[in-house]
Amino acid sequence: MINQENVLIALSRVPEPDLKKDLVTLNMIKDIVIDGQKISFTIVLTTPACPLKELIHNNCVKELKADFGEDIDVQINMTSNVSSTRNNGINILPNVKNIVCISSGKGGVGKSTISVQLALALSKMGAKVGILDADIHGPSIPIMLGLKNKKPLTREIKEKIYILPVEYNDNLKVLSIGFLIDERQAIVWRGPMVTSALKQFINDVLWGDLDYLILDMPPGTGDVQLTIAQTLKVTCAVIVSTPQKVAIADARKALSMYRVQGVEIPVAGVIENMAYFVPEDMPEKKYYIFGTGGAKNLATEYEVAFLGEVPLTENLRECADNGQELSADNQVVLDSFSTIAQNLAREISVLNSKQPSSSL
Repeated sequence: MINQENVLIALSRVPEPDLKKDLVTLNMIKDIVIDGQKISFTIVLTTPACPLKELIHNNCVKELKADFGEDIDVQINMTSNVSSTRNNGINILPNVKNIVCISSGKGGVGKSTISVQLALALSKMGAKVGILDADIHGPSIPIMLGLKNKKPLTREIKEKIYILPVEYNDNLKVLSIGFLIDERQAIVWRGPMVTSALKQFINDVLWGDLDYLILDMPPGTGDVQLTIAQTLKVTCAVIVSTPQKVAIADARKALSMYRVQGVEIPVAGVIENMAYFVPEDMPEKKYYIFGTGGAKNLATEYEVAFLGEVPLTENLRECADNGQELSADNQVVLDSFSTIAQNLAREISVLNSKQPSSSL
């Protein structure tokens, strides 16, 4: 007999592959409607970037047909409510579900490029994303997103002035000190001035509701990293490196910093940038200019996820310099960032599921 109780019994045999519990236990099944042989319902995923949507969908259909026959019509609506552990007693950025620090041990490994492309990928998947350029001395996000002539607006609320981030599109908001200064002007500030500016960007900005706030961190293990750790409840950090030994040595320090007492921010994984070079006239060729496997070995050493690798292509560099999005001609790079975004969203969901305050 097809009724709501029996439908839930069938769906209780469908696991969420990453969270290791079934969909019914996780309260992910909503709005069941039964009309004769037609069964419709909604699955509320923990992220719109879920890489296993199709698998979950197919498993639900399989279990329902096993119980009610091959002739039933199953209609499944996939939606999402991004999980968070920042929803209880958070006074700073309370409407931001997840804060992600994109970090590196040294400059020049493409950390800002990764930050921008991750933010774009997540926003295109339907997530509400913000990106904060926390690299005060070397802001590059406005150039990479083609926003260098934009200026953020302000709003007065109860006699206090707040900054409104620049809106790149409906799902992506951006803030950088690069919006507030001339691009030729050097920011010659001591540490306390940098941390003061960063705190203002955190406390005096109206981000609104965000699923993910990406922080493009400065390289190294200094004042900004400590300020972020002590000021915000950060969901996780991501380490970016290139494959060569010099970069890996510094990436190891950056990863270790997040495990120091007083910082203690989970590391969601490692990304290898410039993993290999692909000539545009010979896309089938791969040249491992900086060596191979360095970031993957680092992830294994510290028992964190390897989120993926990004090839070095001329088009990616051109798009970053000219403030343009990657074109469909650069499908290899687009696919790599899509995969990395999905893997990061998965790791965040798993991290949140392990916390008692998680909202699934």
